[in-house]
Amino acid sequence: MKKTIAIIGGGPSSFLLAAFLDTKKFDITIYEKNKTAGRKFLVAGKGGFNVTHSEPMEALIKRYTPDDFLEKTLLSFTNNDFRNWLAQIGIPTFIGSSKRVYPKEGIKPIEVLNAMLKNLKEKGVKIKYNQTFSDWDASNNPIINNKTTQTDYTVFCLGGSSWKVTGSDGSWLDTFSEKGIKTKEFKASNCGYQIDWKSSFIIKHEGTPLKNIAIYCNDIVQKGEAVITNFGLEGNAIYGLSPQIRKQLSANSKAIIFIDFKPSLTSENMLSKIKLTNHKNRTQILKKELKLTTAQIDLLKTTLSKESYLDADSLVKNIKKFPLEIVDTAAIDEAISTVGGIDLNAVSKNFELKELPNQFCIGEMLDWDTPTGGYLLQGSASIGVYLANHLNKNN
Repeated sequence: MKKTIAIIGGGPSSFLLAAFLDTKKFDITIYEKNKTAGRKFLVAGKGGFNVTHSEPMEALIKRYTPDDFLEKTLLSFTNNDFRNWLAQIGIPTFIGSSKRVYPKEGIKPIEVLNAMLKNLKEKGVKIKYNQTFSDWDASNNPIINNKTTQTDYTVFCLGGSSWKVTGSDGSWLDTFSEKGIKTKEFKASNCGYQIDWKSSFIIKHEGTPLKNIAIYCNDIVQKGEAVITNFGLEGNAIYGLSPQIRKQLSANSKAIIFIDFKPSLTSENMLSKIKLTNHKNRTQILKKELKLTTAQIDLLKTTLSKESYLDADSLVKNIKKFPLEIVDTAAIDEAISTVGGIDLNAVSKNFELKELPNQFCIGEMLDWDTPTGGYLLQGSASIGVYLANHLNKNN
């Protein structure tokens, strides 16, 4: 006789879990509180839909915090495995210039979602909508829409706490805490960071991108670009430093990052260009010889003293390691992802809740972190497949 699995929440982790579960062993039902599934999946796709990243697995694993938590999980369902599975359900992918992996040009996020849902339907997976989990009954069965749901296994895939419009509001956190399950407060990740710009600078440069830069925090470096906003900075060059920035903010109520405006040039290269130039004006030297943008030059001008700006050694030092003070993160609901949720010590290596046997937590509701660029979706997918393989093997 088949065992029943109730998957609560309709997101990437639940889709991959259901796709890889053995339907000869299990009767599978996904309970989704919205009218449709995958709403956050679709919202994430609007900004450039990275399904995973193509870098070698050894490097990819290091993108996760803590990097040892998902190591076995990621190795059991790699970025190549994910691409192969997507191809099997009719979604071919390609590697872009940034090494990120995208669906073949012309394929929209809704088509990827529909392909996943079609695959589940063909497997006989049931999806019930407008189904809200609220608590457990006295026998630890989940209560959905105020009714007890009898099931052999319960898998929670309730998401984090960003983008509440999609239903990912983290409202489940108190329910789990009251149950005695160890949780952590949600915090914003992959978000904008507040910088108190000088008014003369931000009036002129709000919305300007800083391209081909490197940002350092606690000796961790992230290359890419960041956009100057009225609030501060946002973009992939700063998102990947979220764990380090949060740690400093928590300890000191501020964080210091350093920008290398020209990672392609060494300090020696720049000093040589400055000394050998025919240009006399310092600003022209920076534009013509070092190819700095107006925004970068104005940032140097508004921050450095006149003496430091005119001194070649001091100027080059700041071009390679320009300090900026961060005073806060953007609001959680404006973040791409969150950390916090279920404490990692509350689950086993197979994501089973230690307090509730045969009940599991997967996806973003667990307290792990990773940058944008396909890593979030890869991590969620790998967790789902890993749990499916565990359940298949043990039943």
